Amino acid sequence: MRIPAHAVCTAIRDDIVSGVFEPGGRLTEEVLARRYGVSRVPVREALRTLQSEGFVTTRRHAGACVAEPTAQEAADLLELRMLLEPLAAARAARRRTDAHLKVLRGLVRLGQERARRGQGEDLRALGGWFHETLAQASGSPGLIALLTQMRHKVAWMFVVEAPVRPAESWAEHGAIVDAVARGDAERARALAAVHADRATGAHRLRQRPTVSTSQPAVNMSSGRH
Repeated sequence: MRIPAHAVCTAIRDDIVSGVFEPGGRLTEEVLARRYGVSRVPVREALRTLQSEGFVTTRRHAGACVAEPTAQEAADLLELRMLLEPLAAARAARRRTDAHLKVLRGLVRLGQERARRGQGEDLRALGGWFHETLAQASGSPGLIALLTQMRHKVAWMFVVEAPVRPAESWAEHGAIVDAVARGDAERARALAAVHADRATGAHRLRQRPTVSTSQPAVNMSSGRH
């Protein structure tokens, strides 16, 4: 079975984000092909995609390597996200569907319930789904792609601390959804900007330990995607 390049790209990106491949580490086609059980062709295509996304860089005499983002690049990433997430909220107020609104309201209900119970791990996942759905509701493929890429990069570069007052955070989510439901683009933008600004304070640059470059093989056909 031929494994498509986008599946290989997702697998490599996930391993970069999770720290399996450390910043600065070499990414040789032969080793990656063996690890994921694929030919070198989809690996080559995947590396080109990851280079365009900023996860991979090419060095003279070394070839493809995991990028090493600087503190300034990480700060710039958060600043860009603070500009784009309010834009997505404003567009969602104009373009959302009833299906988007139903999912957003459901996520807010679950988030508020989990916040009352103190279920922090559930809140982290629900928060990710909320922001992903809000981006999807913007109806803007380019914006959706940028925000998706940013979420991967933020997870790679930062440790995100749980909100001190999760109930307040989910109340902010609820207010954003109310503005989106009413079609009030400017209020949705303003609320999302405040929420993004507060969330930025919970981000800490990730300190990565040394990771062995010897990795076990991964069978791409066993359900990884």
